Amino acid sequence: MKRYSSFFLLAACCLGFLPSFAQNSRGELREEVLDQVSKTSARQTEKNRPKTASNKKTTFVYLEHTDIISVDESLRPGVQLLSGNVCFRHDNALMYCDSAYFYQNENSLDAFGNVQIIQGDSVFVYGDVLYYNGNTKLARLRNNVRLEKGDAVLTTDSLNYDRVVNLAYYYTGGVINDKLNALSSLWGQYSPDTERALFRNEVRLVNPNFTMDADTLRYNTRSKVADIVGTTHIVYQDETDIYSTLGWYDTDHERSMLLKRSLVLHKDGKSLVGDTIFYDKKHSFAEAFSKVELTDSIHKSTLYGNYLHYNDSTERGLATDSALLVDWSGEDRMYLHADTLRSFKDSIFNVSLGYYNVRVFRTDIQGICDSLIYSTRDSIICMNGEPVLWAEGSQLSGDSIKAYTKNQKVERVVIEQSAMASQQVSSEYFNQLSGKEIIAYVDSGAVRKIFVNGNAETIYFPQDESDGLLVGMNKTQSSYVTMYLKAKKVDKILLTTTSAGTMFPLDEAKEKGSYLKNFFWLEEQRPKDEKDVFTYYPKTERLKPATTTPNPPLQEP
Repeated sequence: MKRYSSFFLLAACCLGFLPSFAQNSRGELREEVLDQVSKTSARQTEKNRPKTASNKKTTFVYLEHTDIISVDESLRPGVQLLSGNVCFRHDNALMYCDSAYFYQNENSLDAFGNVQIIQGDSVFVYGDVLYYNGNTKLARLRNNVRLEKGDAVLTTDSLNYDRVVNLAYYYTGGVINDKLNALSSLWGQYSPDTERALFRNEVRLVNPNFTMDADTLRYNTRSKVADIVGTTHIVYQDETDIYSTLGWYDTDHERSMLLKRSLVLHKDGKSLVGDTIFYDKKHSFAEAFSKVELTDSIHKSTLYGNYLHYNDSTERGLATDSALLVDWSGEDRMYLHADTLRSFKDSIFNVSLGYYNVRVFRTDIQGICDSLIYSTRDSIICMNGEPVLWAEGSQLSGDSIKAYTKNQKVERVVIEQSAMASQQVSSEYFNQLSGKEIIAYVDSGAVRKIFVNGNAETIYFPQDESDGLLVGMNKTQSSYVTMYLKAKKVDKILLTTTSAGTMFPLDEAKEKGSYLKNFFWLEEQRPKDEKDVFTYYPKTERLKPATTTPNPPLQEP
């Protein structure tokens, strides 16, 4: 046998071929060209090999079976040439191939054709060529490589399998498929023990419902959870885009936890940003924490808060903890703060609700109340719960207030029950109107006309036109009153014919009662700017500026 083998080896050398042997179905030997590129890239392989614990205990590789074995010490000293149904055993791993070079003294082998490694009873590795070192337990497989563990299949053209730590890795491109996802990258590693994979460089996860692109990604083939550890972009059925650099995505249940100011963007114009976002795509639910921003680019509004939850399907949202709604649909932005803010969709219109400690700021109006409703359908701001509204120098209050807007500007204000309109004319005197209902007409942020409907009472202080000094106090009672204001001053007052009125000298004003029943003054609580809406004022009894005697009934002087 040795003589014939030497003859074949000598003939191969004379013809310029590299010797390797395999056996076809008829038992004849054939020549194969060795993979010289893989043989000469050993240093590159070690460079790309992940850091692992050293193999302290060396065991021997055993030849279990071969149909043909030959040795030629003159041409290939220390090498056994094997062909036909070759099988090796090393610890709990079996290695099969068509033909092989066995370096018994070096405890290594080169295998060719139908290579298969069976690690235990759960890991199966296939390829065309195998270079195996029994001392380091490193298997280098080349061409048509496939590793199988359960329903996970890794395919690549070049795979290194470290049996010491049961870790497979590639660096020329590969794909891992399971029943749910396909993940591809230029570099990757997979642990059959933990069923965890790490991918780097041009990573893509393809799911029937979405795709995920990243520069780095971790994935568990058992739990189907992808760990986001680098710049990642997820596209869900061309309707939702997710951008994140840290978090996880449960691809089976379509739930994710997104950290570090992640962004969820919908094709309907809504976007969600937050330090932490829990997003359940299957149930259309999002919950976000810390510096949250929910923006509607169609209706031009943004909802802020340190806690927010939102439902995509019902388009309902809730924000608390520094909650703020900013309406930027017009030139004049509206800032609305409350302990709790809710928003929902009414047909195609947005509705916003604020509860407790509500504070509103616009350059034309400012207000406070306990609850507020604002709808883009009719552009009405409804204020309830001790509401107060300011427009330039006027303070409006009552049981409920409705501010009607047109072309993004407040046009009129309607006050119902205990209605009161006040204006400060000096440090201690105020013009006042009260009645069942007040309609105040606003132009350019200033009240120009006030109509009092039912049980109208007024106290106003006429001013000398030449020097602006107060000349006295006028008190009236009427069914209806219309007051016109100009340059923050009362210009004229129209009363019904059945009116009663009295003019008092200024030095008798306090004695005769200079405040109406429902009057109070809260200028110090008026929001000064968009930041001042977060200022908190504890509820106190609304007192008049100074203690006064009750207003006596009107009578002729």
